[in-house]
Amino acid sequence: MSDQPFEEFDLPEPPVADVGAGGHLDQAGIDALFGDVPAQPKERGSGLKAVLESRIVSHERLPMLEVVCERMVRSFATSMRNLTSDAIDVSLEDITSVRFGDFMGHVQLPAMIAVVRIEQWSNFGIMTVESSLIYAVVDALLGGRRGLGNMMIDGRDFTTIESNLVSKMISLALFEFGQAFEPIEPITLQLERIETNPRFAAIARPSNVAAVATFRVDIDGRGGRFSLLFPYATLEPVRNKLIQRFMGEQLGRENIWQAHMEAELRKADVTLNVVLGERSLRLDDVRSLAVGQTISFDNVPDEPLSVECEGVPLARVQVGQRRNHIAISLLTAIAARKRV
Repeated sequence: MSDQPFEEFDLPEPPVADVGAGGHLDQAGIDALFGDVPAQPKERGSGLKAVLESRIVSHERLPMLEVVCERMVRSFATSMRNLTSDAIDVSLEDITSVRFGDFMGHVQLPAMIAVVRIEQWSNFGIMTVESSLIYAVVDALLGGRRGLGNMMIDGRDFTTIESNLVSKMISLALFEFGQAFEPIEPITLQLERIETNPRFAAIARPSNVAAVATFRVDIDGRGGRFSLLFPYATLEPVRNKLIQRFMGEQLGRENIWQAHMEAELRKADVTLNVVLGERSLRLDDVRSLAVGQTISFDNVPDEPLSVECEGVPLARVQVGQRRNHIAISLLTAIAARKRV
């Protein structure tokens, strides 16, 4: 053995449960008893180490995804009212970017974690539902008493009946999200399975960045949150559309104003110009033009000409005469342009 003295280590004192009056433990005492004490804050690193260990995710914003979520809030609230026959209030709380591992590690259990498949992209997403919202939905669908506030969570597993009832809300939310996403690109969100353990819902690597939208649902004084998570790899097929700025939306399917504008535009007067010919001249030649000087073109007398409106070519025409007036005859149809 070496003659060097042993190094001394400073070990933290073991947590001690604080027993209050009457021999009952408070929440802090329970945490101390099971060893769930808050960890000592670590010293912040500097330089590259601080960047690598940082949980802050810097990623490009997706303005159109926010529009989709806002559109979903309105339709989902109406659908939930029809499903539960209760006063439902749905709101969008936050849209952020987070690493997949950090999000799944902070899911408050017990919870339902729905694995969602997007058929058109052959990829997956996640929908998490808090236990408070689960019990509120089950209570509302089974005709429970109203206005009792949130129930105490006992930590047990969810029954088959509870899972089937909540799956109705999940399927409804996925359908409404697909409907809200349709103006960008038609997609179908299919409920693949429901898990209660985050380890069984690993659809991406822990370090992958994902977009998370968190919604709040209030059902007559009760409720909770659910979140929709889509890895950026899943959203890659429509990334260019989601990063565009939102310039307004058309609510509903009414096209009365569109038909009215089309009818009024058809009454507008426009000026048509027939281009007899074109020729490029130097600036010196243009400055030296004089009255009576002739400019010759390469066109032949019977060659079709172009008719334009505000510089936009419309068709090819033949110049002629009718009733002592110069007239044109269309040789090609005016091309119909795509509606905007």
